[in-house]
Amino acid sequence: MNELSRWREQALGVLRIVAGFLFLQHGGQKLFGWFGGQTVELASLMGLAGIIELVGGFLIMIGLFTRIAAFITSGEMAVAYFMAHVPRGALPLQNNGEHTVLFCFIFLYLVFAGAGAFSVDRMRAGGRSAERVT
Repeated sequence: MNELSRWREQALGVLRIVAGFLFLQHGGQKLFGWFGGQTVELASLMGLAGIIELVGGFLIMIGLFTRIAAFITSGEMAVAYFMAHVPRGALPLQNNGEHTVLFCFIFLYLVFAGAGAFSVDRMRAGGRSAERVT
């Protein structure tokens, strides 16, 4: 297992990039109708969610201000789960909230773990771990 631990920072970076990319697509759906989505009123809760998803997803994907962006996006997903999914059923499988819960906890993990490899945060820290930067 120690052999795999060597790749922890790179695996964290890939997880961050993929999660951020997937998340920003949800914002693009809401704000621009991308990927078959429907646009929402910008001055609404769904509009605010779209802004958080697009900007937060982009920041997480590139690894800039990762801990702050992850904190905000994790909170947004927690609110979204309880406002939009729980009224439709108690469990994520019943209320179609699996992706919301996964995003929430992936982003919560990034708050504590940081950006990992391949991040602007790491570049700003001069190539060392960016734990003290963000």
